[in-house]
Order: sequence, then C-alpha cells, then structure tokens
Amino acid sequence: MEAELVVNEIFGPTVQGEGRSLGRRCAFLRLGGCNLSCTWCDTPYTWDWTGAGDSGIKYEPREELHRRPVREVAQELLAFGVELIVISGGEPLGQQNRLVPLVELLTAHGLEIEIETNGTHAADPALVAAGVRFNVSPKLAHSGDPAHRRIVPAALKALAATEGATFKFVCRDVGDLDEVAVLVEEFGLRSVWIMPKGQTGAEVSRHMTELVDAVIARGWNLTTRLHTLLWGDTRGV
Repeated sequence: MEAELVVNEIFGPTVQGEGRSLGRRCAFLRLGGCNLSCTWCDTPYTWDWTGAGDSGIKYEPREELHRRPVREVAQELLAFGVELIVISGGEPLGQQNRLVPLVELLTAHGLEIEIETNGTHAADPALVAAGVRFNVSPKLAHSGDPAHRRIVPAALKALAATEGATFKFVCRDVGDLDEVAVLVEEFGLRSVWIMPKGQTGAEVSRHMTELVDAVIARGWNLTTRLHTLLWGDTRGV
C-alpha cells in the first residue's frame, strides 16, 4: 500500500519568507500535527484542536488535515514548476518515514528540498542522503512549552552535525539572545539566524529594529518574515 502523508495545505508558486533562502521562488507543502504547542504559533490550524494558542481558536482536524498518497502530493508539487520545495508544518519530521519516498521522487526531478523543523527529531539518514537542507528552529522559553519538550539534546546534536543545517530562533528582544547563546554554545550550532517574532508587518519590523545591532555584534545572521510583511497572516500564499 502506498504511503500517505497527513497534509494541511499545498500552495505555490510563492517565495520563501524566512532564513537563508529568503525571497526564493518555491512551493510549500504544509503537513499536519506538531509535538509542541507554542502559544504564538503562526500555523495553529495544523495542530491546535483545543484553543491553547494565543488566538483561542479551536481548529477542526477533520477540516484541516487530509490523508494524501505520496505520489499524488509529488505530482501536485511538480506541477508548480519551481526549483525549491519547502516542507513545513506543524512538525514535518513527525512524518519523516513517509516523507522519504516523497523527497526521493522530487529530487529525482532535480528539485531542492528544505524542511522546516523544531529540532526535536533527529533526521532520517535517508533524508540526509537525499540532500535535504534542514532549517532548524528550536523554541525558546517564551514559546510556553517546558524545556524538556522543546529542547531534545540528542536531536539537536544530530542536526548540528548535518551538513547544511541552519538554526533559526524566533526572538522578541535582545534579552532572548542570551538564551540563544546558551544553546549555540552547548550544541555547537553554526549558521545561526535570528528572526523577529510577529504576525503583522508592524510587529515584525519593530522587533527586527530592536534586534539588529545586537545580532550583528554577536556574529549571527538576521532574517525578516517576508511573507508576513507582504501578506500578513493570510494562509496559503
């Protein structure tokens, strides 16, 4: 029986809004389900069935999540005619065994793959071998999740040893950078990116302005949230 993925949405062509591929034309595969429950999550419709997030909205899994065969998903993504596919969530590595055949189908057509992950799962060796780039976003204390859920040392160490992995931290102010620095030192993280918290353009710009000088001084990289600046919290763009 062909593997199925639990999909929230597929959309494109669009642009990657965050990190090292900022502005690149791409398509998105957003998977459902997450093992964390960040209060400020900007995709609560992929996992929040109880209204735990800041919005207080209870989403309906039967409306948001759809089981789809891997080959069907691959065909839809290939039809966008882009060079880059971003696999996000939720937490996509929660389904990584079923992602392997999808990634193999896409890379066979010459596509580049980035997976956005919260860093609580080590990557399947088959995904690493396929050349997937991992954009790892460990969550800080302000996410609301306890440290033992959001920081998994073995997973972070494995991802840090993966070629091409980058580490992206959502920060509100310069005080959050001290918490990032502890994780960078403890796990030997390289290619560190700081991203301002925000679900509106005004909030993103305010936090980014406060962070920029301190980020540069620490030798890290700064990324905006381009999709938020362009489209706000509109879904599927």
